[in-house]
Amino acid sequence: MKKQILIVGSGFSGMWAAVSAARLADREKCHDLAITVLAPRAELRVRPRFYEEQVSAFVAPLDDLFAELNVTHLSGSAERIDTKGKMVWYRDANGQTVSATYDRLVLATGSQTRRPPIAGLAEYAFDIDQLESAQVFEKHLDSLIDRPSTPERNTVVVCGGGFTGIELATELPARLRARFGPETETKVIVVERGAVIGGRYSEALRETIEAASLELGVEWRLNSEIEAIDASGVTLKNGERIGVSTVVWTAGVEAHALSQQIDGERDNQGRLKVNESLQLPAHPDVFATGDMAHAKTDDLGNTALMTCQHAIQLGKFAGHNAAASLLGVAPCPYRQVNYVTCLDLGAWGAVYTEGWEQTVKSVREEAKKIKMAITHELIYPPAADRAVAFAAADPLAKFV
Repeated sequence: MKKQILIVGSGFSGMWAAVSAARLADREKCHDLAITVLAPRAELRVRPRFYEEQVSAFVAPLDDLFAELNVTHLSGSAERIDTKGKMVWYRDANGQTVSATYDRLVLATGSQTRRPPIAGLAEYAFDIDQLESAQVFEKHLDSLIDRPSTPERNTVVVCGGGFTGIELATELPARLRARFGPETETKVIVVERGAVIGGRYSEALRETIEAASLELGVEWRLNSEIEAIDASGVTLKNGERIGVSTVVWTAGVEAHALSQQIDGERDNQGRLKVNESLQLPAHPDVFATGDMAHAKTDDLGNTALMTCQHAIQLGKFAGHNAAASLLGVAPCPYRQVNYVTCLDLGAWGAVYTEGWEQTVKSVREEAKKIKMAITHELIYPPAADRAVAFAAADPLAKFV
């Protein structure tokens, strides 16, 4: 009887976990290892691009890749995990609740936007966290064309000045001009609770973001928090009122709720703390990866961030180690020493940094070319070719 690796999720980590597990099985000439990916669809949604226009195009099908590697896709959404019985209950394509068993489980269900109990947030704020919500936001922007030109229609408030908030805010001036025309005066405002722009970034990176914002006309409300959102605007906790028809929430993410069903220590984002093989200490048959895992990247105290850069590599290590534990092969301890930041800054260009100290290496058009190479090529699935896919899935191969 074949040993079962069940991977829950087909995002960056889930997809690469499947390819990496298949690679090791092929290397070890093992034919009795079954690799299954449980996800609603056999596709990779290219989430890092959801701040861009035409978001529906940012989906990469995985059927051919999975078929080439003998990976099975199980259509459904996981709802309950039984670690004692080694079973995952899921809702299938027909809405029925059924189960799948495993010998090794890889949790790769990602993360979602954290929505605090702010008055009006659920009713009036958009987000670009998932494909569906990003599509709703894009349709809303399209609908604004038919409304009278007012300051409220021509203004967008972005709640949260983190990575996603910055990329969206700096992209929005061009998206608004494309709809309203270059003569229409538009405004993009970022509401940020921190005291400085890009507070968790290096000084050089912060200065670059500030310069780009100034040139693009993106305004920042620092030391500010949202008190309430309604149909005609937002109210800040300091009493300021901003009249606006479009509010986008980008402030904070948390691990998928499935992480709460597993016994184990978590960080403040709900990610499960794992050992260097990405196993849960209390459940060695369960591996967490991507945005579900709190994992050390090196021996200097750095931990993986909730980014595709880390998710891709975490997936490769998780898949390899899940298969290794069944094949009697030594695991590969997760390490990801190299770290880069490449932040899109709309029509201004982009900024590229290297190292955890975020040393700025290039800006504007030069950095934009790097950003385009990353988001249009590097993070996409490999070709449905066994040799190409397996070479890319080696957890020890250079990535960035």
